[in-house]
Amino acid sequence: SNIGHAQSAAGVAGIIKMIQAIRHGVLPKTLHVDEPSTKVDWTEGAVELLTESRPWPELDRPRRAAVSSFGVSGTNAHVIIEQAPATAPEEAAAEAATPGAVPWLISAKTKIALHAQADRLLPGTEHLGSVAVGQALAFDRAQLDRRAVVVGADREELTAGLKALAAGESAAELVTGTADVDGKTAFVFPGQGHQWAGMGAELLDTSPVFAAAMTECAQALSAYVDWSLLDVIRQTEDAPGFDRVDVVQPASFA
Repeated sequence: SNIGHAQSAAGVAGIIKMIQAIRHGVLPKTLHVDEPSTKVDWTEGAVELLTESRPWPELDRPRRAAVSSFGVSGTNAHVIIEQAPATAPEEAAAEAATPGAVPWLISAKTKIALHAQADRLLPGTEHLGSVAVGQALAFDRAQLDRRAVVVGADREELTAGLKALAAGESAAELVTGTADVDGKTAFVFPGQGHQWAGMGAELLDTSPVFAAAMTECAQALSAYVDWSLLDVIRQTEDAPGFDRVDVVQPASFA
């Protein structure tokens, strides 16, 4: 209720929300609740909606929270999150220590742009941890054709590699190259919810291999259903539609 429906990210958002609630010791209120649902008997048990935020007290046990995810096609998941044990200061310091070497991944469309990217990074990362910069470069930036990796055990080595890249020079801390832009093609087969009327019909008429596989599926299904898979794909006049779960599931599989 705090951020709206995040679709595929809804479960992750719920987990983040409860981790933050545990961390800060606050039970956040449920927004936009004018009146509790009449379909629930609120007099039974001790369950109630949080119409106002309240402190989450420290007790003789860890704080725990449950997050449920009810996905399409009956995919239900449930996770219970427990408060982490207190970490001693020396342990926290050890965990926060910089690893032996940190890679900074840089990419651009052209060689000149790659050098300019390195030049822009030099003043922009002075007040950030080297691990945080490396993580952001690896996961939050587009991976383009021209690539460079600056590797360093400390800020001095990383800076030396960046300066060399910005100047178009070589350095022990620097590796450059070009990505394999040809790559490979991958097919992704999502579940129910992404289908549309006529999906696969053109492929059925233009690809003999696809048509043969679909025909095999149609024959296998024919003993169990009173409709034709091929008619469903082609959306013929008497074929059932994708509004029926007993049709859309095997059709999506096929």
